Amino acid sequence: MNKHLKNSSDPVFEKCFPVRYHELDCHANLKELSMLNYLQDSAGLHSTQLGISVSDLRPQGLTWVLSRIHLIVERYPRAGETVLVRTWPSVRHGIFTCREFELEDDHGLLTGRATTSWAVLNTTTRRPVRLDAHLPVYPLLARRAVEDAFPTLPPLPDDAVIHEMPFRVLRSDLDINHHVNNAVYAGWALETVPDDVADGSLAELEITYRAEALYGESIVSRCSVETSETEFCCLHQILNRNDGRELVRLRSRWRRADNGGTP
Repeated sequence: MNKHLKNSSDPVFEKCFPVRYHELDCHANLKELSMLNYLQDSAGLHSTQLGISVSDLRPQGLTWVLSRIHLIVERYPRAGETVLVRTWPSVRHGIFTCREFELEDDHGLLTGRATTSWAVLNTTTRRPVRLDAHLPVYPLLARRAVEDAFPTLPPLPDDAVIHEMPFRVLRSDLDINHHVNNAVYAGWALETVPDDVADGSLAELEITYRAEALYGESIVSRCSVETSETEFCCLHQILNRNDGRELVRLRSRWRRADNGGTP
């Protein structure tokens, strides 16, 4: 349930999520994908309250699509804890709008924060539309949870050692727009991280969504790793195996297990 009942004139929305056992990883921490799903659920609930949900847009032949995510994790909650997600739209300009997120634990301490960029897509042309021409006015809070102008993420280096893993798009991977849910791509990317990296903990994740993946398609997830004394930095790329299209580009930063990064 909502911690506080908001009305449509309030730019801030809050939702509490009890951490459940099936949302934990092998270290008994909240999975990164579960955290991304908390963000997605909160955004959907708030957009419904504002009258701009996917259901509201569908009669116009429109839908929301996620363009960018930048997530920073301070601490991973565990079973028995409750995560409060606070979200608000911060920027609306042209064809993009930004939505911010803060995650707090039971003691009001920040466990994570994120900024995201969204567009409204014409479902027939598959092209974004100008927001002011298709959406009502809704309240904004001009504060960023993560300061990010969303520059282009770098490609994998040509001379890097590449770790690869194939996937096939399953029905369970699809969302209500009938393409792969945004959190699934993150899961595909993180699966390619070598064991010595995954033994630490994910501190930061940046994602750029570039094209859709549909049911039955074959996917390949690729990853390269750079090492420093305190962290690993991984560059990721997800491709359609049939035509080589780049679907998603990502960057992840990991605390080293031997540098206080053990979950």
